[in-house]
Amino acid sequence: MSRTLVIGDIHGGLRALHQVMERAQVNTSDTLIFLGDYVDGWSQSPQVLDYLMELATKQNCVFIRGNHDDLLKDWLSGNTANFDESIWFKHGGEATALAYEPLNDAHKQRHVDFLNSLDNYYLDHQNRLFIHAGFTNMNGIAYEYFPKLFYWDRSLWETAVALDERISKDSPYYPKRLNLYNEIYIGHTPTTKINQTIPVNKACIWNVDTGAAFKGPLTLLDVDTKEYWQSEPLPHLYPNEKGRN
Repeated sequence: MSRTLVIGDIHGGLRALHQVMERAQVNTSDTLIFLGDYVDGWSQSPQVLDYLMELATKQNCVFIRGNHDDLLKDWLSGNTANFDESIWFKHGGEATALAYEPLNDAHKQRHVDFLNSLDNYYLDHQNRLFIHAGFTNMNGIAYEYFPKLFYWDRSLWETAVALDERISKDSPYYPKRLNLYNEIYIGHTPTTKINQTIPVNKACIWNVDTGAAFKGPLTLLDVDTKEYWQSEPLPHLYPNEKGRN
């Protein structure tokens, strides 16, 4: 039976990705939805992109754009006029830059092409939205004025976390953004910020970023059953690296 599986932020942790794929017994009939931030943190960012590109030749994959993926695209393309490399390095980019040193220009260009092909979001036939970060327009994704917010926004998740659970969905005080879609799957803001290392559901939002860039595991979740699988915490898999810690 085919499944729809969503995967949180990987941040260069290919070993963790291998683990969750094996633990979930992913097969070619499954649809895989990746929520972005494939790079920056651990040392295997180029290998993660190679793996994803190869995976897409074998089964149905949806690749969402994360903010770190967009930063890498600009860096590889030389679009650095408004790019502060020192800040990028502090947030995982240094490991990525070092990992790209051995790659030739043709290999890098294949990655640029892949990064350019990423989707800002995916909306399925059940009105379930998959997006890296969020959106700000009260009428939804089709009306967003600033597309970069699809992979930079944190206000959607913060609104869901802060929401008083006693407020009914029918109340005029219920946030309109949280009533537009049946479910919203995001990454971007690690659940470790609220002291969790598992997927967290707030209102209609499922946050699947369980802190793989830092000290948490990578998570793969079955969208229909809500069963999930996790890797070992990434520092266990990369004991001689700091990730984004």
